[in-house]
Amino acid sequence: MPKSAAAHDSTGSAEPTALFCPPELNPRAWDRAAGRLLAKLLGEFAYEEVIEPVRRAADGLYALTLDDGESLTFRASRGAYGSWRVDPDSMESRSEPFTDPLRFLLMSRRLLALDGETLGHLLRELTITLAADARLDHTALTAAHLADLDYATLEGHQTGHPWIVLNKGRIGFSAADAARWSPEARTPARLPWIAVSTSLATYRGVATLEAPDSLYALELDAPVRERFDTVLRDRGLDPATYLYLPVHPWQWDEVLLRLYAPAIAKGAIIPLPTDGDLRLPQQSIRTFLNIERPERHTVKLPLSILNTLVWRGLPTERTLAAPAVTAWVQGLRDADPFLRDECGVILLGEVASVTVEHPLYDHLPEVPYQYKELLGAIWREPLQTRLGPDERARTLASLLHTDPQGRSFTAELVARSGLAPTVWLQRLFSALLPSLLHFLYRYGTVFSPHGENAIVVFDGQDVPVRLAIKDFVDDVNVSARPLPEHDTMPRAVKDILLTEEPAFLTQFIHSGLFVGVFRFLAPLCQDQLDVPEEEFWALVQAEILRYQARFPDSKERFETFDLLTPRIERLCLNRNRLHLDGYRDRSERPHAAVHGTVPNPLAVVRTGE
Repeated sequence: MPKSAAAHDSTGSAEPTALFCPPELNPRAWDRAAGRLLAKLLGEFAYEEVIEPVRRAADGLYALTLDDGESLTFRASRGAYGSWRVDPDSMESRSEPFTDPLRFLLMSRRLLALDGETLGHLLRELTITLAADARLDHTALTAAHLADLDYATLEGHQTGHPWIVLNKGRIGFSAADAARWSPEARTPARLPWIAVSTSLATYRGVATLEAPDSLYALELDAPVRERFDTVLRDRGLDPATYLYLPVHPWQWDEVLLRLYAPAIAKGAIIPLPTDGDLRLPQQSIRTFLNIERPERHTVKLPLSILNTLVWRGLPTERTLAAPAVTAWVQGLRDADPFLRDECGVILLGEVASVTVEHPLYDHLPEVPYQYKELLGAIWREPLQTRLGPDERARTLASLLHTDPQGRSFTAELVARSGLAPTVWLQRLFSALLPSLLHFLYRYGTVFSPHGENAIVVFDGQDVPVRLAIKDFVDDVNVSARPLPEHDTMPRAVKDILLTEEPAFLTQFIHSGLFVGVFRFLAPLCQDQLDVPEEEFWALVQAEILRYQARFPDSKERFETFDLLTPRIERLCLNRNRLHLDGYRDRSERPHAAVHGTVPNPLAVVRTGE
């Protein structure tokens, strides 16, 4: 009889199991990923002015003086918005190659103004990020191969946030958890469900899904629904007094069994089997696409891990309001011929949600926010059923990807399209910008069109044709200055959407799209498509001016929401972790830091200036 991992000898001690070491943890893969990550760290820290490298007149290299007085030198090019692009093959210290981002933190802790607590956590998060990068390198495909993948599969090959250095820390996951549940693991799963008493759980849905049964009729086969009901009836419980929702297995094991133990003990939460559908985790890590039944909704589930800036839970109030926000935003599009017919913008609505109260934490406003985002689910409209017969979709983030041979994904798509690079880019900008600009200028409303939320829809020749956008309840903001177009906004939407003054509302397009994506795409196009950065930004500007010429009656709005101002505030996504919030708990979600201003490459010199 074979021995299991839990086998015991006669003394009762556990027999040790063989340890598994991932194949990507080897010198070559590690050093390559480390050098690339250090170059990113130097570039993004310099962009946010956490460090201030000095250009040497003698050789044109940039130098950074470390805590011990030694210099780290490197080649770098400067770009739009004051950005930096560091050459990973050029970094040296004491005339020797220097490619270790972990050692850099130790050698520059005073330069970076890090306290001991923050430094300790930074080292952990940076090491985990680097290990994930090494894994991605180990399984990387060519750009040509990636171009043939479907939307869900392509997501598992992306390398994470281009701006945030610590972009795959996933604090809370073990190594085994990351190997199972991270996007780069590319492992489909059948999610278990739970039943939650309506004494704790609340359902919301758009008009067509106003009752929970309307949703379950779409999401659960009749035998599955009957099996769920039977589990409850066998315990003497009435299914009509419970709501069903999927749950992330990690969240159930690590969080819910512990923090909802009283509710589970009393039968207010009942574990159920899986619904049988295979789902694949996407880049947001807590979002699962149904790959077996693509006509079914995407589900977004809370995951109590710290990744990038925040704990990845689902805020109760915002989850409750998700369908109302969807109905309002989609209503604007459906009533607007430009958005509906000309742009054809796809708004992937969050059409149903279940929130589950925690009997204690939800009544304590001062507790860390992670304890108020523990259990719930959001159902989002599927992308595939909204595409035309010859259309295919890819996240905007995928355009920044470069394969191990150095070929960019964008260059591959441009080559397949048969178009000149400048023409292809103009098509990209005309697919992305008009609908975003229309929502901003006409309705004082912005999405956060960063690389993961913004999805480019291509035709059969890989030419960009239109935009799909997602994640409304977390990332839709509206003007704090009242507009007539907001008069019909339902109270449930007004109470939940974040508001910003017009001068800052434009930041969601600048920082989400222009700084967060185009700042990286422009030099890539210069290197691989021979499109100078100046021409890239001129094409972006031309698309904005083309929209403004199309709607001259909105001139006052163009000035109110001014995207073409000479300078904009510099949002900083890395400073928050280093200097503001660090790793401390707080009762509200943190936000990006603001530090100084940067020149706007889209600025227009106005008459009389």
